[in-house]
Amino acid sequence: MAAAAALGGLGLLRARLRLAAAAAATSAGLGRTGHRAPQLPGGVAAAAFPSAGRSYGSQAKEEEELRVRYLDDEHKGIVVLGLNRSHAKNALSKNLVKMMSKAMDALKSDKKVRTVVFRSEVPGIFCAGGTQRLPRTIGVSLAKELIFSARIVDGEEAKSIGLISHVVEQNEAGDAAYRRALALAREFLPQGPVAMRVAKLAINQGMEVDLVTGLAIEEACYAQTIPTKDRIEGLLAFKEKRPPRYKGE
Repeated sequence: MAAAAALGGLGLLRARLRLAAAAAATSAGLGRTGHRAPQLPGGVAAAAFPSAGRSYGSQAKEEEELRVRYLDDEHKGIVVLGLNRSHAKNALSKNLVKMMSKAMDALKSDKKVRTVVFRSEVPGIFCAGGTQRLPRTIGVSLAKELIFSARIVDGEEAKSIGLISHVVEQNEAGDAAYRRALALAREFLPQGPVAMRVAKLAINQGMEVDLVTGLAIEEACYAQTIPTKDRIEGLLAFKEKRPPRYKGE
């Protein structure tokens, strides 16, 4: 079984991009078929798949801690951010968070970027941490149990407690969950960027308030889509029985 890691402090990144983050969380037997690789909520996946690309950081070691890769062809619009801090098991240091924030700031202003996938470049590791995010995901009691015991859970248990969204059968290449994350990201690509952005905003903000206030936030977010060209395009596409061609306008 592949091991699932506790959610880290990615809340510091406030980009308005849809997130399908992928990370390596493999066990020593990852390469063997029949093992399952876990995926975290919202498309966060776990798999080992080396990659290279743009890097952010001023020093040689720092530059390798975050790898940025722009995909093309059928994955055009997807950017993969690879965590590569092997010496610290991908712990989210201030410098790494700063590099991720800098990368996300650059990506969110790029209209060609539609989905971001976070993953690990370190076999067997995603990232450490979770005293704030983990309790909000699986509940306070269970979060304390996992944090205090430092217990590593396998993919099946991680899914059963709501820590991850999907568990997939491992493949020979050891990147099954990464492939699942890409498949999920491809489902996001055709959707309207404006609608997706405000939907994410409504969900994130709505979960922090009571239902009545949340419904008001939802209404305000929907109102932002009314004057957009994407909304008109969606209506025309439905009328003409063709796939919509959204431009994020």
